[in-house]
Amino acid sequence: MIHYLLRCNRDHGFEGWFRDSAAFDEQSDRGLLSCPQCGSGSVQRAVMAPAVRSGRPPVASGTNDSPSAEVMVPDQLRAALQRMRAEIERQCDDVGEGFAEAARRLHRAQRQGETMQRGIYGQASPAQRETLAEEGIETMQVPWLPRADG
Repeated sequence: MIHYLLRCNRDHGFEGWFRDSAAFDEQSDRGLLSCPQCGSGSVQRAVMAPAVRSGRPPVASGTNDSPSAEVMVPDQLRAALQRMRAEIERQCDDVGEGFAEAARRLHRAQRQGETMQRGIYGQASPAQRETLAEEGIETMQVPWLPRADG
């Protein structure tokens, strides 16, 4: 896979992943590329800086029942995700692996008119999340990076 920074004729920048440079050329020649911001079909590769590893280890993402994929997270995104984690930990209760059942209890309580004092967070498998969704219980999967202070 090859990652390109792309730019349309209206100077909007965006990213694209292609099997190889020939795949980009083929899609471009066939008019299959367009700017996600304005829809322009005039898309070119932008000048790119080479990728350089920072020495910081990659961040693993994935679930307990699937292999992890290593992903490099840009510093600004890393900081935002760490702030989000701190806020979740401050305002919500960690229910660990009992997340699915705790979510059901909260959902039942809300249907009976009880107000929720605090949110919850914890771990749930993809199958558990799917079952919760089928039961009408909304959840959100959040990328969980190590703490900024850790």
